Amino acid sequence: MSTATMTTKGQITVPAAVRSALGVEAGDRVEFIQIEPGRFELVAATGSVTILKGMLRKPAKPVSVEEMNRAISAQGAKAK
Repeated sequence: MSTATMTTKGQITVPAAVRSALGVEAGDRVEFIQIEPGRFELVAATGSVTILKGMLRKPAKPVSVEEMNRAISAQGAKAK
């Protein structure tokens, strides 16, 4: 297990073994994805979109574009 210490400025150095496993180098972007409260996953943002395959389960029934647009509109109206 790799660990890092946060500086007073909120910065950490990602350990070399973790950088190597993620395939990231200086200047690459990483994302912090909240898995549950208090738990995050560090993901290289430089990967191919194909790494996202399987992250979401298939809907119980097919959803049309029109249904998606209605849902987006409804949520947008609630946010105002």
